Amino acid sequence: MSHQVLARKWRPKRFGQLVGQEHVVRALSNALASGRLHHAYLFTGTRGVGKTTLARILAKCLNCTGGKDGGVTAEPCGECAACREIDSGRFVDLIELDAASNTGVDNMREILENAQYAPTAGRYKVYIIDEVHMLSKNAFNAMLKTLEEPPSHVIFILATTDPQKVPVTVLSRCLQFNLKQMPPGQVVSHLKHVLEGENVPFEAGALNLLARAAAGSMRDALSLTDQAIAYGSGQIKEDETRAMLGVIDQAYLMPVLEALADGDGPHLLREAAELAARGFSFDAALQDMASLLHQAALALSIPEAVSEDAPERERLFNLAGRLDPERVQVLYQIATLGRRDLEWAPDEYAGFSMTLLRMLAFSPSDTAPAARATPPAERPEPRLVPAAPTPRAAVPIRPEMLAANEPLPPADTDWRGIAESLPGLARQLAMQCERLEHSGNTLRLRLPENQKTLLDNFGDKLSAALAEKLGAGLHVEFELAAVTQQSPAAARAREQAARQSDAEAAIQADPFVQTLVRECGATVANIRPLSAAG
Repeated sequence: MSHQVLARKWRPKRFGQLVGQEHVVRALSNALASGRLHHAYLFTGTRGVGKTTLARILAKCLNCTGGKDGGVTAEPCGECAACREIDSGRFVDLIELDAASNTGVDNMREILENAQYAPTAGRYKVYIIDEVHMLSKNAFNAMLKTLEEPPSHVIFILATTDPQKVPVTVLSRCLQFNLKQMPPGQVVSHLKHVLEGENVPFEAGALNLLARAAAGSMRDALSLTDQAIAYGSGQIKEDETRAMLGVIDQAYLMPVLEALADGDGPHLLREAAELAARGFSFDAALQDMASLLHQAALALSIPEAVSEDAPERERLFNLAGRLDPERVQVLYQIATLGRRDLEWAPDEYAGFSMTLLRMLAFSPSDTAPAARATPPAERPEPRLVPAAPTPRAAVPIRPEMLAANEPLPPADTDWRGIAESLPGLARQLAMQCERLEHSGNTLRLRLPENQKTLLDNFGDKLSAALAEKLGAGLHVEFELAAVTQQSPAAARAREQAARQSDAEAAIQADPFVQTLVRECGATVANIRPLSAAG
């Protein structure tokens, strides 16, 4: 017998054999068991997750004659003529169309004309249209009428990797199911089952590599497994699989992360040079580094979530113990961004080493490791970040002060404190007012003329709020005129402008920022003070 590839030999033939799509299997099984059939189904998902396989199993369910009641069933027997012919691709009432090769309206019209005729051998005539998003606009238009009112003996099953390109008029006529990508754990479990059935020796670490390389596609995982068996002369070993895939052993990345944890710049660059000498892919290196940092974050926050068979598990926990959660998050973000920026680097090594230097420079660690990483002659001078001005405490106003006709404290301290303590709209109006004087139980405030509407709408609210805060007998008078920049809002604006100016000056004077601007063409944007008033 000729050799059959694993992806075809181990293709599921019933719902119970399908891996990782339990949510779709449950919905379809319940619908078939209760007889609630739809005339059109749409399966979406990335390559190799089971869209066409699921469509063929559904076709068997619709046409199987060996079920318990002899009708539509969720558990096809696999032995009747319809099941055997569907499995072998010879069932006359199952029509499969590759829309990528048959995009025109003429192809679609031919199908729809044939759909009017009753099934030849089965219960239903089933049309599977793969990559349906590739159909032309005219072809979709030709489908609409039949999709809306199909013959009772016709079932359409559409499959696509790009549902966004399917017209909404078609989507609205289909029962849609989104198939998920396969988690690595499920892929590894299925590969173990397949290899045990094939009597192929394997190492567990190799299966983890194959599952990661498959990126959620079970078909890709089985194809890579076929390749690994051939590469390993009938067995699958971890080191040979790694060489075949061209991936980096995470053991070689641990020294890189350990050098980062120590802030040891020279050691870090030596490790990068060693990876370059071994000819590894730096894109794969950054991907695996992000994976290790994800595991380190789990080790720090949820240790029980780290798998017992995780690569370098003990060493990973030791590394996590030398980092803090904030630093792990920064390193992870820089690794993912560095991978994205590799294509813009002068070469891959420059991009990779620059990413490592960025990790060294921006990690929120203490200054001691940073000092070890930078030669004394090249250390930047320490910069001073101006502190935000400390607001002066407001002088409390007591009712007896008003009764004694005592003058209010200076406006730039007390009136601002009072205004900022008021609620809601009263506060908004008070912040625009300049306090003039207080005489007896009368408080005089000046407001800019362009705020007259604000005064008309909320003047009473401000008067009531001030009376509640300073004493029930208080009478507030308002004057519309030009203010002398003594309102609380004006004072706050001046302070914010001063803080912003100081912050911009500090950033522009920073040696590291100047180096980035001069040598990397960086631009400085969105500078904000460390402490800004609300």
